[in-house]
Amino acid sequence: MELYITELSKYIITLFIALYTLECFLVFRFQEEERRKGIYIRQNFLMFLVHFSCFLVICFETGKVEYLLFYILQQILLFATIMLFRMIYPKGNRLIINNMCMLLSIGFVILSRLSYERAIKQFFIVTVSLIMSMIIPYFIHKLKFLKSLTWVYAGVGIVALGIVLILGSVTYGSKISYSVGGVTFQPSEFVKIIFVFFLASALSESQDFLRVAVTAVLAGAHVLILVASKDLGSALIFFIVYVMMVFIATGQWVYLFAGAAGGSAAAVAAYHLFSHVQVRVQAWRDPFSCIDAAGFQITQSLFGISSGGWFGLGLFRGNPTAIPLVEADFVFSAVAEELGIIFSMCLILICLSCFIMFMNISIKLQNGFYRLIAFGLGITYIFQVFLTIGGGTKFIPMTGVTLPFISYGGSSILTTLIMFFIIEGLYIIRQDEGERRAKKKRRRRKIKNETERYEEDEAGEDEEEEE
Repeated sequence: MELYITELSKYIITLFIALYTLECFLVFRFQEEERRKGIYIRQNFLMFLVHFSCFLVICFETGKVEYLLFYILQQILLFATIMLFRMIYPKGNRLIINNMCMLLSIGFVILSRLSYERAIKQFFIVTVSLIMSMIIPYFIHKLKFLKSLTWVYAGVGIVALGIVLILGSVTYGSKISYSVGGVTFQPSEFVKIIFVFFLASALSESQDFLRVAVTAVLAGAHVLILVASKDLGSALIFFIVYVMMVFIATGQWVYLFAGAAGGSAAAVAAYHLFSHVQVRVQAWRDPFSCIDAAGFQITQSLFGISSGGWFGLGLFRGNPTAIPLVEADFVFSAVAEELGIIFSMCLILICLSCFIMFMNISIKLQNGFYRLIAFGLGITYIFQVFLTIGGGTKFIPMTGVTLPFISYGGSSILTTLIMFFIIEGLYIIRQDEGERRAKKKRRRRKIKNETERYEEDEAGEDEEEEE
């Protein structure tokens, strides 16, 4: 019986996630949130079906009641998040919230399969993070002084990274975190957001060469501290975000080409300066030549992805735990092995639909500061997704970056939630801008109609006087 349920569930789960992904892109047919309501309702229905189907298999495979109780708690959390957001922020964008909940549910599923203890920890982290993040759209919408804190953002970011460099603990050769009261933080995750606010504030005020040069120096300070800490994955994200935001703010291709040239030179320098970079490059170029050493992770990842096929082996039917650090760096490989390549492709497309919506919001914002924030956070998010999936599939060398909402990690979960809710706040601002434009347009039309009527009345009176 269990075998039949597992085999049938693979196709059912794949169908549900494919339909959900289709709805993610059908949303863009309509501009008004009102006309998207039917799509959002279908998305919610499909999301809960995917979640239910996966945990049904988990419960059958394990035979443990605690998984059922854990599933119920997740359902309550996801449903409460969707309903509370709709009640508190009726002007918010529901695609972003739906995708966020969908990705979180996938993360709960795969972590429950890999490590029940870590899945429980992740659930409590998500719960607390959601409670903290839910108020962010309100503050983004109401606080008007955020644009004026340019140098405060830069100072806070540099100091936070500097503390890690000096006091941080070493993890796999890199200084990326420090502990306070038994709680471990990864400041680079939070500084990514502050860094975007710094660039948006600086570049929205002026885009002349002097301002670009000053921001380059301060951005370079962020990157150099991360390089000194050997947190090269985060350093790469900071660098790419800086180059792209400068290019969008100025519209000057020379900055993009200069950034590409500088990045290439920095990559070559990092290869010669850091031995662990050489190890990762070697593992990327020919992992099978060092399969029992540096290439072990990537080869196991490739074995897992290839063994999964289109529909996966089924939950608890594969062997993803053979990959070291599978819950963090290689969680995408676990998804591909047990849920299938089609499911994994849908996961990528869901992330892509989030990015497209971020860019859509950015383009339609009138305020340059807000527009750059939306763009910068969108680039940060999608580039992190690219680095994680690209590293796990041997498309690029592994960088040690986690997959947002899916991988295990408290700092990553909290900061990604903050990013998504900041975007929600910006979307509400965009809605307000649209309403003001529509009101002005109606006012102008009313004045024009009254003027035309007045002119017609004047013309009529002149004709009567002539007669």
